Amino acid sequence: MNTLSTVVRPTIAAPRSSRRWVALSFLALAQFLVVLDASIVNIALPVLGRQLGMDTVALTWVITAYVLAFGGLLLLGGRLADRYGHRRIFLIGTAGFVVASALAGLSFSSEMLLVARALQGASAALLAPAALALLTHLFPDAKERTKALGVWGAVAGIGSAAGVLLGGILTATLGWQAVFFVNVPIGAIVLVAIPLLVTRDGERAGGRLDAAGAVTVTAALVALVGAFSAVEQLGFLHPLPLVLFAVAVVLGALFVGRERRSAEPLVPLAVFRNRDIALGNVVMLLGAAAMVALFFALSVYMQAVLGYDALTAGLSQLPLAGALVLVAGVVPALIGRLGTRPILATSLLVLAGGLVWLAFAPSDAVFLTQLLGPSLLIGVGLGGAFVATTQLAVEGVEGGEAGLAGGLINTSQQIGGAVGLAVLGTIAGLRTAALEASGASPADALTGGFAWLFLGAAALAILGAGTVAVWRRR
Repeated sequence: MNTLSTVVRPTIAAPRSSRRWVALSFLALAQFLVVLDASIVNIALPVLGRQLGMDTVALTWVITAYVLAFGGLLLLGGRLADRYGHRRIFLIGTAGFVVASALAGLSFSSEMLLVARALQGASAALLAPAALALLTHLFPDAKERTKALGVWGAVAGIGSAAGVLLGGILTATLGWQAVFFVNVPIGAIVLVAIPLLVTRDGERAGGRLDAAGAVTVTAALVALVGAFSAVEQLGFLHPLPLVLFAVAVVLGALFVGRERRSAEPLVPLAVFRNRDIALGNVVMLLGAAAMVALFFALSVYMQAVLGYDALTAGLSQLPLAGALVLVAGVVPALIGRLGTRPILATSLLVLAGGLVWLAFAPSDAVFLTQLLGPSLLIGVGLGGAFVATTQLAVEGVEGGEAGLAGGLINTSQQIGGAVGLAVLGTIAGLRTAALEASGASPADALTGGFAWLFLGAAALAILGAGTVAVWRRR
């Protein structure tokens, strides 16, 4: 018997849907928007900053406000979905995301935009775990669930890759507001389709909601992400990040202590005895850290160093995204034949190879001969890694813990991405400053800094592959 099933009290009935695969397409579309919004604004930031009068520090908070709210509230969102119904919370989260996106596009001040971005993140924290929980209930058969999770894992990688592509196209043609307005019609379609396709929610988990645990873990995660964001701007030894790190550690310890004593914990710690679930979340932390830093650095490298405009930089991501989509489509069948772990370890090593290759690109790189090859390898690695990681993270999930499992894997992705960008970005900045001090040109200095970032991301991918190799099964 798996660990998750031992902590579930009621038996959870599957949501009713006569067209599960069609329903999956709309659930995946909503997840695509959530992941997309973490990266789509990157290329739009310079234009947005000029029009709203935001300096570099303020612009970083356009990203941070979304990630803080998303990553900090995901566990609570998963538990709310288990308690009040996955279908209901999914629809509430989607509606909130649509409204917040419209407010972001209509923003006439930096303050309004940052509030809207935080509301987007909070809504995504409800939407994402509820959507993954609906998927696990709609596909109880192991083989069908593997295929469905293949689609889901692919969406996570495609959303991040497509963010740079779509951000460049929309900013160049319709203005920065379009990167937010694009969510409104798509979200509205999802809101209409899901109630028609999923006509009954599953039964709800019993017990009370651990409100104190929710507040504690959310505050701890916000402090942790805020600390790494502050490090990127102020350095490791500044008092602010040091205080935030200390607060995160203290709150984290309080949360663990409370969860051990609580009769109705927000996160039953016994779930991590399922070693597949634990491994999936560890690898997601590492993979997301590498991926988010990669896409941020790649977009800046193409514009600031190679001189691409927003549209060209976006289109240059097309081969990577295409390779990711193609690989994600065949990975579920490979997992069925070879197993999840071999596919995951191999994919991470392919990703690392592409990142190392990319690190050797010069400041005057030619796309066809020096960027296309590593882009394709990275796409192949990401496609396999995200499908297999998602599969691991929800294996053995039953009943009322589906929302929790969805919240955990999405939390790992967002926190990993935020921390990875802060740490690897800081490393790249220090390297760039050192090269400039030694007399290197600005372009060469930036290229050298990004090379260290890409190598750091490769090291994370290799660490993930090694973890998969040595991690024992439950």
